[in-house]
Amino acid sequence: MSIGQKILDFLFGKDPDIFDEQGNVQHKLSKKKWDAWHQRTKVDPQYNWRNHSGVTGSYGKKK
Repeated sequence: MSIGQKILDFLFGKDPDIFDEQGNVQHKLSKKKWDAWHQRTKVDPQYNWRNHSGVTGSYGKKK
C-alpha cells in the first residue's frame, strides 16, 4: 500500500471489507467462532431472541 493510498484512506475512510464479489455481506470469521455464537444463542436463554419479550424492569409499567 502506497503512502498516497494511506492518506486517502485516512481522509475519506476505507472501503468496507465485509462484501464479497457479488456485493453480499460475508463476515470473515472462523467456523469455530460461528459455531460458538450459534450454540450460545440456542443454549443461553438470555441470548435467544425467540425468548425476548421486550423491555423488562420498571420502565413502562403503570403505578
